Amino acid sequence: MPVWQAVVYGVVQGLAEFLPISSSAHLTLLPWAFGWEDPGLAFDVALHWGTLAAVLAIFWKDWIRLFNAGLIGRGSGSDRRLFWGLVISAIPAAIVGKLLDKWAESNLRAPLLIACTMAMLGLILWYADRVGRKSRDLREMTIPRALSIGVAQAAALVPGVSRSGATISLGLLEDFTREEIARFSFLMSTPIIFGAGLLKLPKMVHDMRAGEGDLTWAALAAGFIASAIVGAAVIRWMLDYLRRRTYAAFAWYRLVVAALVVVLWLSGKR
Repeated sequence: MPVWQAVVYGVVQGLAEFLPISSSAHLTLLPWAFGWEDPGLAFDVALHWGTLAAVLAIFWKDWIRLFNAGLIGRGSGSDRRLFWGLVISAIPAAIVGKLLDKWAESNLRAPLLIACTMAMLGLILWYADRVGRKSRDLREMTIPRALSIGVAQAAALVPGVSRSGATISLGLLEDFTREEIARFSFLMSTPIIFGAGLLKLPKMVHDMRAGEGDLTWAALAAGFIASAIVGAAVIRWMLDYLRRRTYAAFAWYRLVVAALVVVLWLSGKR
C-alpha cells in the first residue's frame, strides 16, 4: 500500500469515527469505489488506535478525574457514576463484537446494505435531534441510561450504523444536550477501541512479521498518525460546532452518501 493511500485511509478514519457518519461504512466503501485492495487487519488496528490516541489527547484530564472518582473515591458522586456508566456501556459492544465480529465482517459489508443503514440512521439522527428536549447534562447520566446507550453502540457492528451516530441518537432521545451526549460518545469510544485493538494486536504483529500483504511499517505509521491528528481536530471542532448548530447536516450527508452508493451499484459497480 502506498503511503499516500494510507494517509487517505487515516484521514477518513479520523473524520468518520467521531462524526456520526460511520467509519466502518466509509472504510468499506472507499476500496469498493476506487478499486483499492482491502488494507487488512493490521492496518485496521492502526487506524483505530490512532483515533484512540486522539480521544486520550483531548480527554486525558477527564479520564484522570473519572478514574480518581470511580476507583479511588476522590471526586463527586456524578463523576463516580459517570465512570461506572462508561465501563458498563462498553459491555454490550464487547459481547456482540466477540460473538459476531468475524461473521459480520463476512456478511454485512454489501454496499446496498450499507446504503440502507446509512439512510436509516440518518433519518433516526434527524428525528432524535428534532424531538429530544436537550435538557440533561452528564451529571444526570445513570447506569441504566449508560447501559441503554451501550446497547446502541453494539449495533455499530453493522457498517453504516455508526458508533457515534447510534449513541448520540439514543442520547438525544433521552434528552441530553447535543454537546453533552457527543462528549459521552467520545469518552465511550476509549474502552471499546482499546479493548478491540488489544485483542487484535497479537495477530497484527504476527501478520506484519510474516510480511503478509503489501502493507509496510511506513504505511502503518502514516495511517496511525493521520487518524490521530485528524481525529483530535474533529473532536475539538465537533464540540464547538454543537454549541451552536444541530445534527441536521450529518443526517443529510448520510442520505446523500446512501443515494450515491445506490447510483453506483445500479450503474454496474459491484
